[in-house]
Amino acid sequence: MSNRHLARAVAMQSLYEWDFYGGAKDAAEIAERNLAEQPESFDEKDFALSIVNGVMQHREDIDKAITTFAPDWPLPKITTVDRNILRIGTYELLYNFDIPSKVAINEAIELAKTFGGESSGKFVNGVLGAVYRDQLAQGVEKESDKPKEKKEKPTKTDN
Repeated sequence: MSNRHLARAVAMQSLYEWDFYGGAKDAAEIAERNLAEQPESFDEKDFALSIVNGVMQHREDIDKAITTFAPDWPLPKITTVDRNILRIGTYELLYNFDIPSKVAINEAIELAKTFGGESSGKFVNGVLGAVYRDQLAQGVEKESDKPKEKKEKPTKTDN
């Protein structure tokens, strides 16, 4: 498991705990405690914290986006695991311009397959795909989504 994937898993578990207790605990403190349990060599603690803090900072807009793109599923009816995976994925799509959209979606799907129910991966894919398509329709394009220019290979010259 990559360090970034583990960071997302810790962020999801922290947000799950925060959500489970109805927001009565501080999400950042929960994340700090969970990150303290990671090995010393884990070097993506700041990344995990940035996810938790970003989700909390933009939670109202994130939840509106989820509600918009999962209209048959009121937010309280979405399982706690899926809801918080969607929050992370939506945060990365809408607010973290360093993460390519396809990476954000794929990472969220993998979290859903690992921690969610049988159909969680498909559900998360559907909702985040709709969020992504809406961003494109609005003309929002992340620099990280643009194809990278390939460098030309140097040619050998006969000397």
